[in-house]
Order: sequence, then structure tokens, then C-alpha cells
Amino acid sequence: MRKLFSNTQIDFVGVRRYAYMLTALFFIPGIVLLMRRGLNYSIEFTGGTLVQVQAVAPADAAAVRSALDAVGVLGAEIQSFGSAAEFIIRARTAKQGSSADDTEATTRAVRQALDHVLGAGQYTIVRTEAVGPKVGGELRQKALLAIFLSFFFILAYLAFRFEWRFGVAAIAATAHDVLGTVIYISLMHFEVSLVVVGGVLSVLGLSLNETIIIFDRVRENARRGMARDFPSLLNRSINETLPRTVLTHGTSLSTLLTLAIFGGEVIRPFALVMFFGVFTGIFSSMYIAPSVLMWIEQRWPGPVAHQLKAKKGSGVARSGRAQPVA
Repeated sequence: MRKLFSNTQIDFVGVRRYAYMLTALFFIPGIVLLMRRGLNYSIEFTGGTLVQVQAVAPADAAAVRSALDAVGVLGAEIQSFGSAAEFIIRARTAKQGSSADDTEATTRAVRQALDHVLGAGQYTIVRTEAVGPKVGGELRQKALLAIFLSFFFILAYLAFRFEWRFGVAAIAATAHDVLGTVIYISLMHFEVSLVVVGGVLSVLGLSLNETIIIFDRVRENARRGMARDFPSLLNRSINETLPRTVLTHGTSLSTLLTLAIFGGEVIRPFALVMFFGVFTGIFSSMYIAPSVLMWIEQRWPGPVAHQLKAKKGSGVARSGRAQPVA
């Protein structure tokens, strides 16, 4: 694999406009759909009761929902879980005089509805879970806080290790990946649970790691005078890290695909979110972060831009042909 990608000369910077078009084709309709549909939060964030049911025979979701409405459990979500005879009910009871988050009242109402639809003794309640709305609201706030704090520490770390220009470019690429992953979650209509939030944060770390590796090579090549202009420097650095990218992320994709197929209903959303995140992380590290860095360096030149200028002026730059730039 290292030999296969050892001498690539792909013009990543030159085709950046096509990358922008591809991003726009995904983001514009995705953001519109996200604003109209929103996200499907689990009871971990909204508060409510989860009841997992194992029936003897496959159950009709429409009939179960009608029975739940009849006993006061309005707007219940019913999702198959593994097989047609096993499903999950997410709901709150709306009976007069009952608390909206009273798990016992909700479970009794669910049993009453299931007795009517499936028949008494024809099902088993495997588990029940409850989360209050206050707890769910706190979890949602902490999840958002974790994402924003990660942005802050990314900027601080890269400003310390490299310079602020690299930090801003990495933040732009990471924000691209997080927003793209959220749009993907909305398109796939995944339920936003703590497991899915963990997948989003993992995508953030994966994208950042790939961007740092490319930026580190950019800094090394600039010091060694391996390019005579910034587009050539970026292209050379991305091409040199391409073998590692293919190896590491190819392994990640195979693992995530296995989890998505055999991991079960609980872990499958995490695996699918991460599977998408691998692609968007590679894309942003190769096109978004370098392009933003080049734009910043052209307007506010930093040490790297000054090093290239000095090398070009002294005539000691050792790079060969400059890559064409669109």
C-alpha cells in the first residue's frame, strides 16, 4: 500500500472548487431538511419512558399505536428491535392525574394497550427505562458544551503547537465535519442518543487527527524548503501522507462495517455515524483545511509563508514542478 501511493502527484488544491461544489450540493439541501425536520432526540434528551417488548408473534405497529392512544399514551414512538416480534415503545403517559414522567403509570398504560392488541401472556416486557425532562435537558446542554469546548481546546492546542492560522483552518474543517454528520443523522432519521453523540465526538477527534498530521507535514516541508509556493507545499504534504490515510482509514472502515452489520441495534447507529465520519473527515482534511489555511496565509502571511518567500527569493527551494492551481 505504501508503494502504491508513494509517488502520487494529485492536485488537491487545484480541484478545490469542485470540492466546494460537492460540499454545497450536500449542505444546502441538508440544512434545509434539518431546519424543517429537526433531530429525533431519544428520551435521554427529551425525558420519558422506554419500554422494550418481546412478543410471541410479530406485532402491527399501527395497531399498537392506536391502542396506546386509546389508553392515553399519545404520540408514542414504536421501533422494531432486532426482529418483527421485538420492539421498543418510547412515550409519556397523558392520563389525567398522572405525572408526565411517571414511569409506573406509563408502564401500566402500555401493558393495558398490549393486553388489548396482543393478548395477555403473549408478550414480555424486557426492560423499562425512565429519564426526567430536567435530566434530558441537562444532557443535551452538556453534549453541546462538550462540542464547543472541544473547538476551543483545538484552537488553543494548534495555536501552541503551530500557530493560530493552523488552528482556525482546523476549526473550519472540524466544524464542517460536525455539521455534515448532524445533517447525515437527520437524513437517516437516526435517534439522537448518547451513543450517537459519542459517535459525533469521535468523528471530531478523527478529523482533527488527520488534519494535524497533514499540517505537521506542511510545517516540516516548509522548513526543509521542499516547495516554492504555498499550493505546491500543500499538495506535496497531502500526497506524502496519503499512504497513511488509506491504510489507517481503510482499517477503520472495515471495522465499522463489521460493527454495523453484526453489532446489533444499539451499536449500529454509532457505527454508521462513524462510517460516514471517516469519509467526511478525510475530505475536510484534504480539501477544506488546506484551502482555508492557504486563504488565511495569503491575506495574513505567517512564518510558513515567510519561509516560502525567503526560499523562493534565495533560489534554494528544492521542489520540482509546481502543481497547477485552479
